[in-house]
Amino acid sequence: MSRIAPHILSILERADTDGAALRLTGQLDRKNYAAVNAVLEAVGGKWNKKAKAHLFECDADDALEQILLTGEVVTKKSIQQEFGFFPTPDNIAHEAVAAADIEPGMLVLEPSAGHGALAEAVRAAGGKVECVEVLMENVAELERRCLHVTAGDFLEQPPRAIYDRVVMNPPFAKQADIKHVLHALKFVKPGGRLVAIMSNGLTFRSDRRTAEFNATVESLGGSVARLPDGSFKASGTMVSTIMVVLDVPGGAA
Repeated sequence: MSRIAPHILSILERADTDGAALRLTGQLDRKNYAAVNAVLEAVGGKWNKKAKAHLFECDADDALEQILLTGEVVTKKSIQQEFGFFPTPDNIAHEAVAAADIEPGMLVLEPSAGHGALAEAVRAAGGKVECVEVLMENVAELERRCLHVTAGDFLEQPPRAIYDRVVMNPPFAKQADIKHVLHALKFVKPGGRLVAIMSNGLTFRSDRRTAEFNATVESLGGSVARLPDGSFKASGTMVSTIMVVLDVPGGAA
């Protein structure tokens, strides 16, 4: 893998996609075009003169999203793998729970819980954990572990600001992590805390959704810490990740 320069990522952010085709917008000088073309070729895009676009074997939007998600050049195989379910490694789960500062008896939510790695770490810390999970095979695994689970799409769950803590590793594709974290904030009671594992794209993307989310982090006095490269390698992905900690105002003085 190799990191992509911020100005090249900015050019790619402005690209248009239509099915398997990706078209660059605006005038590029030779040096910048060569750099952009090298990135697109590295992830499977081939320039087609007739289409006046780079064509991919997969959906071009997925290829572009993967570049913007990681800020790195990755292989075509990685593009096809990155959108699956990747469990939270135990060391990252314990690090997230430690950042949440969970006290015994606290009510804690893990949205999109997967196999419950975070939930297990919460329970070990003395928290009373509740999970939400959309995939029924994961629901069955959570129930096998005797975890309280609501089956369904977390984004469709009505907000209940009753939780002392939310600890989460949401899906990343197409900035789903931002949507999930903003929804999860509505479940944290005043004085509570949310800890989320998120895509490192928040540190370099410049689109409106990213800018608005970063403004929310700043307004809450939140913290963003990059996790070590390869933190999720054991789970089958090399996506760069960060840990975001947000405290909800209010609560007892």
